Amino acid sequence: MGEGLSSLLPFILMFVVIYFFMIAPQMKKQKKEKKFAAELKKGDKVITKSGVHGKVVELNDKDHTCVIETLAGKMKYERSAISMELSQKLNAPEKKK
Repeated sequence: MGEGLSSLLPFILMFVVIYFFMIAPQMKKQKKEKKFAAELKKGDKVITKSGVHGKVVELNDKDHTCVIETLAGKMKYERSAISMELSQKLNAPEKKK
């Protein structure tokens, strides 16, 4: 019985390592992105995942979309298409040199 458990130990350890280095951080990132999309408000400057810069002018909670005003006009996007990292960098205060 002890021999069967010791042969499973490497697989259990691999799963634990994979969970803590890959699965858990990904789940944490998804949670942060979902929170970011839910907290969007009118007037926020954002960048989409495809690289379009604009300002949020309208939010629709019914279908989770937002209208972004760009230099080319207004475009409707899914909130999940807004890049959290790029938008936060855009809105970060500039560092003084």
